[in-house]
Amino acid sequence: MALLTGKTIVVMGVANKRSIGWSVATAAAQHGANLVLTYRSERAGEQIKKLLAELPETNARVVQCDVTDDASIEAAFAEIGQQGSIHGLVHSIAHANVEDLQGEFVATSREGFLLAQNISAYSLVAVARAARPLMTDGGGIVTMSYLGGERAVENYNVMGVAKASLESAVRYLAKDLGKDNIRVNAVSAGPIRTLAAKGVRGFNDVLHTMEEKAPLRRNVDAQEVGDVTAFFLSDLSRGITGEVIHVDGGYHIVGV
Repeated sequence: MALLTGKTIVVMGVANKRSIGWSVATAAAQHGANLVLTYRSERAGEQIKKLLAELPETNARVVQCDVTDDASIEAAFAEIGQQGSIHGLVHSIAHANVEDLQGEFVATSREGFLLAQNISAYSLVAVARAARPLMTDGGGIVTMSYLGGERAVENYNVMGVAKASLESAVRYLAKDLGKDNIRVNAVSAGPIRTLAAKGVRGFNDVLHTMEEKAPLRRNVDAQEVGDVTAFFLSDLSRGITGEVIHVDGGYHIVGV
C-alpha cells in the first residue's frame, strides 16, 4: 500500500546511510513520496546525492539549509516552494558538544546548553514556521526524540534536556498549527547505531540493556522508525497530533 503517493515530503537531517533520516527517506520513497532532502555543507550534499543513486526511481531534490541560520532556512523553503506545496516535513536534527555528553550534567557550560537547544530543539520551531505556508493542504510534521528527554539517562545529559524541550515544542506547535490541518508528532526511538550515537559513552551497554529488559527482548532498527514516521506522514494518522510515540521495543514501559 503506497501511503504517500503524490505527496512531497521534506526530510532534514540525513547524515549517512545509517542515519535515521535516511531510513525515513527510504520508507517515504517506498510509499510513493516525492522527496526533498536538505543538507548543511557541500560535503553532506555530495553524500546525499550518492545515497540517492541507490533510489534510482525516486523523484528527489536536494536543497541546502543551515538550521542555525534563519536566512538559510528562508531561502531553502523559498526554493522548495518553487515546485508547489509540500505535504510533510521530517526533522531529524540534533547536536551537542561531546564534552557535554560526559560527566555530570551540572557541569554543562552555558555555551554548550544553548548550542544543544538551538540545533536540537529550536530548529524544529524555525523550520515548522517556514514550512507552514507551503503546507496548503495540511499534512504532518515529525521530529525524532529519545527516552532521555523523559528520564535522566547516563551520558545523555544536555541532549536529554534538549529532547525534553523538543517534545514540549511538539505539543505547542500542534496546538498552533492544528487550525491549518497540520499535525505535529514525535517518534521516540530506541538506541540505534548512528553517527550521533558515537558521541554517547557506554552506548554498547545501553544496547545490551535494551536486549535484556525491553518487552520484545531486542533492539529496534532505523527502518522500524522510518516505517512509523511514514505512518505519521500519511493520512492514516490524520486524527493524531501532539503525540510522542515510542519505537523502542516497549522499553519505556519497564519500571525496574
